[in-house]
Amino acid sequence: MRIAMITAHSSPLAALGGKEAGGMNVYVRELSRELGRRGIAVDIFTRAQSPDDPMVVALDRGVRVVNLHAGPAAPYDKNWLLAYLPEFVGRARCFADGEDLTYDLIHSHYFISGEAALALRRSWGAPVVHMFHTLGAMKNQVARAAEELETEQRVEVERRLMSEVDAVVAATPLDRAQMVWHYGADASRIRVIPCGVDLRRFHPRDMAAAREALDLPPPPHRLLLLVGRIEPLKGIDALIKAVGLLFERRPEWRGNLTA
Repeated sequence: MRIAMITAHSSPLAALGGKEAGGMNVYVRELSRELGRRGIAVDIFTRAQSPDDPMVVALDRGVRVVNLHAGPAAPYDKNWLLAYLPEFVGRARCFADGEDLTYDLIHSHYFISGEAALALRRSWGAPVVHMFHTLGAMKNQVARAAEELETEQRVEVERRLMSEVDAVVAATPLDRAQMVWHYGADASRIRVIPCGVDLRRFHPRDMAAAREALDLPPPPHRLLLLVGRIEPLKGIDALIKAVGLLFERRPEWRGNLTA
């Protein structure tokens, strides 16, 4: 089996920590690696970010990143990338033709890649499974200024993808509910598949040693630890309020944020 992963606006090889390089990059990279370990070939199609990016980078056994030159060979505002999707799709087709490849499934990530996936489905005849990761309608609900608002074009593309792709993946039941509430999506076409955890990296340790390493207070204090990027969409304000309410009733509890 061979899968075409589409992540047009951001590469799984990008350095983490920026606005356009975070959890989705890790998700695509690690999902692809795990599929490769299970004997499934994966090609991850992304947009070249530099003129020096090689066409193909081996990521793991059976897993490759394919850098396609479409639009400026530099980081670019994702909202303008839709204009370069025809070029992106054309180069993906040429790559597959040149290597005489047939894909059994197209798995796209984020709304921009969903548009590319639908175009490739018409050429390759493979079903499209899409994951949004974030939704424009939800981001607009927490936007603090006009420049943080997502475009109406994005919201409309997302709505159309929900009805046109073969299946949608949601990470949580709430993600699925938000698609139904805000977009009128058909819940029967959405499958909830929770994100995995790399147990080689994240696993239980001796609690006292861990607290000492993180310079956290020892027992009897009880801790709720959040590790992540500080941004409104993550709902960290709700967690802070919840910890405050918890502290009023259970003063041994503390909250700790690690950004």
